[in-house]
Amino acid sequence: MAIAFEGYPKITQSEINEALDFCNRQILHVLPEFTEEFQNAYSENGFYKPIPNRDWTCGFWTGEIWLAYEYSGDERLKKAAEIQIHSFLERIDKKIEVDHHDMGFLYSPSCVAGYKLTGSKEGREAAIKAADQLITRYHPVGEFIQAWGPMDAPENYRLIIDCLLNLPLLYWASQETGDSKYRDIAEKHIHTAVANVIREDYSTWHTFFFDMKTGAPDHGATCQGYRDGSAWARGQAWGVYGMALAYRYTGRKEYIDLFRHVTEYFLTHLPKDLVPYWDLEFTDGDDQPRDSSSASIAACGMLEMAKYLEPQEAEHYKTIAARIMKSVYDNYAVKDMNTSNGLVLHSTYSNHSPYNTCNHYGVDECNSWGDYFYMEALTRMSRDWEQYW
Repeated sequence: MAIAFEGYPKITQSEINEALDFCNRQILHVLPEFTEEFQNAYSENGFYKPIPNRDWTCGFWTGEIWLAYEYSGDERLKKAAEIQIHSFLERIDKKIEVDHHDMGFLYSPSCVAGYKLTGSKEGREAAIKAADQLITRYHPVGEFIQAWGPMDAPENYRLIIDCLLNLPLLYWASQETGDSKYRDIAEKHIHTAVANVIREDYSTWHTFFFDMKTGAPDHGATCQGYRDGSAWARGQAWGVYGMALAYRYTGRKEYIDLFRHVTEYFLTHLPKDLVPYWDLEFTDGDDQPRDSSSASIAACGMLEMAKYLEPQEAEHYKTIAARIMKSVYDNYAVKDMNTSNGLVLHSTYSNHSPYNTCNHYGVDECNSWGDYFYMEALTRMSRDWEQYW
């Protein structure tokens, strides 16, 4: 617990309230444009465009609506979120762009959230169908959920670290249905992922490949990081939050220790303002874009794990999260609706480098998950929150 960023200010309760108040007002402001349609994954020049419910990111926008509803109780938000839940049910029924592993990102902050908050029958139905879809991507040979691509393609026989956030949907489905098959697959995937994506120095691989015939581990690589051997900032943040959730659902003590190490690696590679560059290879003085979303994701993970730790260590992580979110609020959050229709600036979706296969978009913009996890972190710090994950 050496890293504490002593001397850095923590976000105050009044600042948390001010931030959530702005988020609520911003979401209500743009709601007419983003009720029947969804926000794109990233803004362009600070402004999101409306898209149909097809991308892997659409659930985050609905999650923002639910968080705003929890904050304000405004019935307009509830009504809009219910319209979007109907869209998610239609999407899974018609199998519209659902042949990938991101069912949790899509259905946990939208439909599971709606069911938990309002008892939405459509939300429950859609989320269980999404869990059914997710387990179709499970490979018994290798014991993992394949991220993308055709299931019979050797070049796609891989998992990615992000999937740790998709697994709570499966635990929820087992709890709701009484069928252990969802939980069993989730636990096997966690075990396989943790054994392979965390390197010896506790940095993480973005993606890890397996032998299609034997299931044996083959090699790690990156798709979105700077290079194969570097630590993609958002991937490391998924590792922080993912290990907290892995412990929440399995109770395996070794995951606490892995959380500590993965988190320490993230924290020791932060620049002076505690908000990472898009890859942890870079630091102060590098002419590279930031990824503010990674800061909020990691803060959520620390706040989640704090619930299961002894008081002194729990306070340690809550304090770090409050210091990180102070910087996000002060230096990255949108404060003027005229400059952006999002919530947090300076995020990076996908940045091309000479060593990766990325497309170049959503760089130094708002990103939908960055906005969502910013609100989630603030909500976690404001009260005892029943999480969507």
